[in-house]
Amino acid sequence: MIGVVNKSCGLDIHKRFFIATILSKSGDKQQKRFDRDEDGILALKNWVVSEKCDVVACESTSDFWVPIYDSLIKHLPVIIGNARDMKAFTHKKTDKIDSEVIAQLALNNMIQPSRVFPKDQREFRSYIRLRLVLVRKRTDIKNEAHAILTSEMFNLHDVLADIFGKNGIAILSGISSGKTVDQIIENLSPNVRKKSSQIRETLDREISQSAAIRLQICLKLIKHLDDEIEALEKEIFNYAYGKHKREMDILMSIPGIGEIGASTLIAEIGNLRDFPSGDKLASWLGIVPNVYQSADKYYKGRITKRGSKVARWILTQIAQAAARKKNSKLKEFFNRKMKSIGYAKAIIALARKIVTIIWHLITNDEMYQDETGYQKGEVHKRKIVETEIFSVDERIKIISGIIAVMGKKEEEST
Repeated sequence: MIGVVNKSCGLDIHKRFFIATILSKSGDKQQKRFDRDEDGILALKNWVVSEKCDVVACESTSDFWVPIYDSLIKHLPVIIGNARDMKAFTHKKTDKIDSEVIAQLALNNMIQPSRVFPKDQREFRSYIRLRLVLVRKRTDIKNEAHAILTSEMFNLHDVLADIFGKNGIAILSGISSGKTVDQIIENLSPNVRKKSSQIRETLDREISQSAAIRLQICLKLIKHLDDEIEALEKEIFNYAYGKHKREMDILMSIPGIGEIGASTLIAEIGNLRDFPSGDKLASWLGIVPNVYQSADKYYKGRITKRGSKVARWILTQIAQAAARKKNSKLKEFFNRKMKSIGYAKAIIALARKIVTIIWHLITNDEMYQDETGYQKGEVHKRKIVETEIFSVDERIKIISGIIAVMGKKEEEST
């Protein structure tokens, strides 16, 4: 926590430069412009230290603030504020005004500091985010390859479930390089060769030269991206298992979470013990609804979407996987919600539930155990209650007794 602030510095940071404004309680103001390079950052550090600033504040604008933060944090407190919150205090828009407003907010302790991860954690997160970018690029290229095959009427989906698997790549490489059908079939696995008649029927046409060239380029790019993604995943898992082995084990015990999901959550959330409750964590991730109350009327809107987009994306992927898990309490929760609010909202509700479960397990150092108490393939035994068998005479006697009691009650009521 930052105590009394008598002098503050506000930064308006851009890609190539930043504006710095120093304000004091006495009303003095100084303003300078610096280049966003090593010399400019060093000059800023010397300036704020010589002026004995109590705090430096800036907006979390992209990653432009990172080198400035790393340079200053050893010498004085640095506040990284949420840009959306800070913009609420001004309606004018110039770089100098932005810098001065930030300094004024910092001078009056009106900026809620954002969580800033340690340097190694930020580097780990950058691996995760780069992997996501490459995976999306690979998906775009695969879609382009699908379009090429569709235009040439090669319906490989009738033969293979995944045309970019080992056998699919062998077929696509053979098509684009001009191999005969027999040569292509020879390179396939025994299980796929059983469908040789279907493969021959599908490949019984020629591909145009233009399509073959484009398909070759797509395959080369997919192979290159596969190699780079594999290299990134090696670095990701080395860090995750090296420094967060226990958290990885706990997270992967939850239905729907695998190695990539667990690594992504660790990278995007950091230390879960920073949050006092699972609800606070869900709020920080922006997976809670907007709330508005007026005149005792309470409204809920869409989720706030504050915090990490990547974390929300992986949580929805995890929720979709958990919703398909058989014999799971998470699936039962999803099914109940889907009946009342629909599929999309039920997935978000399940994602939020998973967030609170994650917080509880990590903070209490516990593994996930499903309340259903049995796993897939295990026989769930039910208690069988034997009913007593009555003869016809006994049944007539019981019914006659009930009728007599009911008649007596009617007489008493009249």
